[in-house]
Amino acid sequence: MATVAAPLPLRATECCAGPAPCRLSSSDARARFPSRPVQRGLVAGACRRRESAGFRVEALFGGGGVGPKEPIVPPYNVLITGSTKGIGYALAKKFLKAGDNVVICSRSAERVESAASDLKKEFGEQHVWGTVCDVREGKDVKALVDFARDKLGYIDIWINNAGSNAYSFKPLVETSDEALIEVITTNTLGLMLCCREAINMMWSQPRGGHIFNIDGAGSDGRPTPRFAAYGATKRSVVHLTKSLQAELQMNEVNNVVVHNLSPGMVTTELLMSGATTKQAKFFINILAEPPEVVADYLVPNIRAIPTNQSMKPTYIRFLTGLKAYSRIFSRLAFGARRNKCWRHRALIRSHTSSLPDKFTSTLYYCT
Repeated sequence: MATVAAPLPLRATECCAGPAPCRLSSSDARARFPSRPVQRGLVAGACRRRESAGFRVEALFGGGGVGPKEPIVPPYNVLITGSTKGIGYALAKKFLKAGDNVVICSRSAERVESAASDLKKEFGEQHVWGTVCDVREGKDVKALVDFARDKLGYIDIWINNAGSNAYSFKPLVETSDEALIEVITTNTLGLMLCCREAINMMWSQPRGGHIFNIDGAGSDGRPTPRFAAYGATKRSVVHLTKSLQAELQMNEVNNVVVHNLSPGMVTTELLMSGATTKQAKFFINILAEPPEVVADYLVPNIRAIPTNQSMKPTYIRFLTGLKAYSRIFSRLAFGARRNKCWRHRALIRSHTSSLPDKFTSTLYYCT
């Protein structure tokens, strides 16, 4: 049965050292949230009105777990970054199968056009929209928000999936400047820009919204040799999520929640470009799953949060520690999943050998 991990700690005192936070002064609040008007005499549970984009909305603030002014009900409007391939594309398809509306994006115009066309053919043009967005550029992320508002009006679920390891698996001392900049600007700066714009968009929505930050190897603090920069950026994902949870609580923004999402080991091009050692192949065979399998688990758990009107931060994990240890034991004791990914690779190649490279390069499997 699918399970969702316990909520992440939300108190700012659990995330950083120092005295317990107090309510921000008007000047401090303006400095932290310059685009947000400051309310004087804030009372727990009170609502305030503001004029925004030519229409009036009510945003609820205050203690006691006060949530959105309007309930978030399906079908949901979903935005996924880095969603033209791999796990992002699989998540988009699963949301569409559930009846939701989806905005996909990528920095490649060609991939956006191809992926959006395929999804529209399967699910209808009225449910899928695609646009180019380089999450490393603030102007692109702002344009993404404008695009989503124009097409859907609001976003209920925003998934930050865009990430990169520059397809580089080597010691840090051998890594080029270009590769380091690619990894850090995409995984860290890009995530921050997306979170900033998603929060600014959602807190003014009567329905509020949920933001999911996808982690990766290194997020649990374990070492990631041969892709140290990638692991460091993914470790920062968890910290950023906790810090944003604390900031939202301190500023009494209770209609927006930031969560963590862990897909585990997914057989995508990103993962398989580094499967060159015997140890890597061993664990990939045991633990990795195709994007579609992972999406089949994650999407129902993601949708359950707004469905249940929950406004508590969660950490949804596909590959739990118990599941990983169980698979390793089964492999060692019974030989389970032996060469699973490589048999899958041979099968796919036998069926795609006649396709052009531009098509086969978009298939994601163990190599």
